[in-house]
Formats: sequence, structure tokens, C-alpha cells
Amino acid sequence: MLPAIYDFWYQAFEAEKASGNQGWAHTFSFLNLFQYVTFRAACAGILAFLLSIVFGPRVIRKLISLKVGQPIRNAEEVHKLAELHGGKIGTPTMGGVLILGSVLIATFICARPFNPFVAVCACTMAACGLLGFCDDYKKVKEKKSDGLSSRQKLFWQLVIAVVAAAFIFFKPEISGFGATDAQRLEGLAGYRLGQQPIGIGAITFPLIKSPIVDLGWLVIPFFAFVIIGCSNAVNLTDGLDGLATGCTISVALSYAVLAYLAGHFYMAAEYLVIPHNRYISELAVFMVGLVGAGFGFLWFNCHPAKVFMGDTGSLAIGGALGTAAICTKQELLLVIIGGVFVMEAMSVILQVGSFKLRKKRIFKMSPIHHHFELLGWHESQVINRFWIISIMLALFGLALLKIA
Repeated sequence: MLPAIYDFWYQAFEAEKASGNQGWAHTFSFLNLFQYVTFRAACAGILAFLLSIVFGPRVIRKLISLKVGQPIRNAEEVHKLAELHGGKIGTPTMGGVLILGSVLIATFICARPFNPFVAVCACTMAACGLLGFCDDYKKVKEKKSDGLSSRQKLFWQLVIAVVAAAFIFFKPEISGFGATDAQRLEGLAGYRLGQQPIGIGAITFPLIKSPIVDLGWLVIPFFAFVIIGCSNAVNLTDGLDGLATGCTISVALSYAVLAYLAGHFYMAAEYLVIPHNRYISELAVFMVGLVGAGFGFLWFNCHPAKVFMGDTGSLAIGGALGTAAICTKQELLLVIIGGVFVMEAMSVILQVGSFKLRKKRIFKMSPIHHHFELLGWHESQVINRFWIISIMLALFGLALLKIA
């Protein structure tokens, strides 16, 4: 909406300037602000935050009235953890609809929604959120913590991820396919790293100022793996009040910075030597919207939580972050910036693998945040310390952009 207002104003302003008359366009010259990504990103963040704060209480009351309380695993399943989390029984879940709604509304108003990068991230987020909603609904309806089967969930995640990956691979404005070599060199389509154009299949890392490998069409399954992996990692992290939300804020803000830098030719191609695409900076508006929605949701989700995001929120957030990492061509950097999510997912993989191979557990319980709870850390200590780690990893990841 804001970009459309700017476009309308700009045409009127140019017409007035050509005619030599000063009309309403000159009077409302402050509308020129709407062209800047930084201004619209700030607006998206503030708007998403306000939407979450204003509608949060209403959403929570509605969820309570619908009796969509979070099912908690019983003592036979989790032993001592059932005592620690017993007070969470009945806390409404599916609060992710608040995050999803706030982000999408803020994006529609403040961003160019048909920008391919914005569109693919928003659609992936919405699709993953719908899948998570179905999972949450089944849990609530059956009063169990199981939800959809792992096969069902993985199948639909794979469908969503492959569609998103194929869109990114074949869309000319993203991949550069269909553009001439001259256009690519000028940065008019596709990516470039320094002085050289690169394909969408090129895998990069900030410390290495040239593509590591070009996977070609095999990048589609790689992209799908990133989206599915990130979606599940955020889902596993969402086990304590505000833990996943706080980590989401630092990761989303980092990728907002990356998207903004990647969209500016000098900063990306000449100074930092990171993948550049002229259309990518618009993604920063979407990502800052996610940051604002995260802060707004954290208002109600911080310990002791009044609402949980559920799979509706965690799968949606993970899908959006994974897609943003792909769009900025910083997939590998997600391992560092999203290090807490990676740590949570790896703890589950290691725990399951160790038990199946050696019949021994590495951790007292996985995901790893429960391990620290069982070591005697208070829930708020685990949350705050993981937030600190997430912020430090995000800063470290951004610091790698200009090492050489």
C-alpha cells in the first residue's frame, strides 16, 4: 500500500514539475519517504508490533473460549519435567495466528507484496502456518500431544518446500535465468558476487569471496532441505516460554540486515563482496515485520506465558527464516546466525542416534533446553541464556561479512 501511494504521488509530482504548476503533490512531498526500504521496514516493524499488542488479548480470550489449551505430556512420558511444566496445562496454544496475521498485514501495507522475494517468503510462511494449524487443531481436538503423524507432517513440509524452491529456481528476477549476460553484469537480474554473475545454484559463504560450489538444478532439493530443516528446528526450540520467539527476533533482524545490504550494489558487490540482487532489499521490510510481530507476541509469551505459538507459529517462522536465508544466498550462514535452532535440532538427532546405536542417552532429555532444566536451571535462566547466545551468534554471523 505504501509503495503504491508513493508511485501515485511520484507520477503526480513529475507531472506537476513538467507543467510548472505546484499542486497537491508538492504539498505532500513528505510521501517521498515511502520509496525508502528503511522507512517502510521501520513502519512494518512498528505496525506488526502494534497489531500484536492490540489484538493479542482478544486472540487469547478467543482461544481460551474455544478451549484450545496446550496438551502437556504426562509424567510417564517426561517424568520430572511434568512437575516443572504442570502449571502450563490449559494455556492456550495456536497463538502463532497472531504472529502470522501481524506479519502478513504489515507486509501487505508496507512492502511491495508482488516482489518475488517477499511473495515467496510470505507464501511459504502462510503455507507452513496452515500446516502447523492443522497439527495444533488435531492435538487440541484429541487432547493429546501427538498431532499429525511425522510422515504426514514431513510429506506436506516437503510439498511446500519443493514448491518454494522451484519458484526461487525458475523465477527470472531471482535466478537471473532468461536475462542476458549484460543484464546480469549490470545487476538488473539474478545475483552477482563481486564483478562476476553467479547462478541461483551457487552456494556461498561470506569468508569465501567466490562461490563454493554450483549445484545447478540439484540446488532445489538443497533448498527444500534448508526450509524443512529450519522449520523443524524452530518447532523443536519452541518448548519454553518465549524461547523460540526471542531467538526468532535476533535471526530475523540479522536477515533483514543481510537483505538490505544485498540489495545495494556498492555495499554488496564492491565492499562486502556478497551476493547482490537489485530486488532483494524489499525482503528487509518483511523480515522487520517479523521482528515487530515477534516483539509483540513476546509481550504475552514471555515467562509465565499467557499463550503459546504452537506449531502454527513455529513451523511458519521456520519456513520464513529458511526461505529468507535462501533468497539472500546466505544458507550456510544460517547455521551460525540461527545457531540456537541448530543446537536444538542437533541435540534431538544425537540423542535419538545415540539411544538407537548404544542404548545410552547423551542428554538428560532433548531438545537440549530440557536438559538444562533437569540440571537445575530455572526456566527463565534457560530462556535468557539461550537468548544471549542467539544474539551473540547473530552478531558474530554479521561480523563475518567483512573479514577480508
